[in-house]
Amino acid sequence: MSNAILVVDDNATIRHLARKTLTGAGYQVVEAENGADGLECAKGRQFGMVLTDINMPVMGGMDMIKAIRGLENYKKTPLIVLSTESTREMVDQGKQAGANGWMVKPFEPDKLLSLVKKVVPV
Repeated sequence: MSNAILVVDDNATIRHLARKTLTGAGYQVVEAENGADGLECAKGRQFGMVLTDINMPVMGGMDMIKAIRGLENYKKTPLIVLSTESTREMVDQGKQAGANGWMVKPFEPDKLLSLVKKVVPV
């Protein structure tokens, strides 16, 4: 399994903080600024995990999750949502789309790292 993590978020600050947190723990990080870019990255490379926002331009996180789940080599890859959205309805929609977990922004780096270590070995 790859220890590379795809971070998809239209907010450069969130991507930077996630990259800093994850690379500091030994993970490789690839960034994408919207769901369409994230999907293209996933098509071109196998990631050990995908961390994505929901509300983004071009293609949102829900559509990207569904599209990535449609790729044969991503059927079991952990897909975690990192969003300001936290309603039960939105979390349920995420699970139906294929997300395995949900974290609310702003996130605490230690909590992100703890979650990632559970699903992706360094």
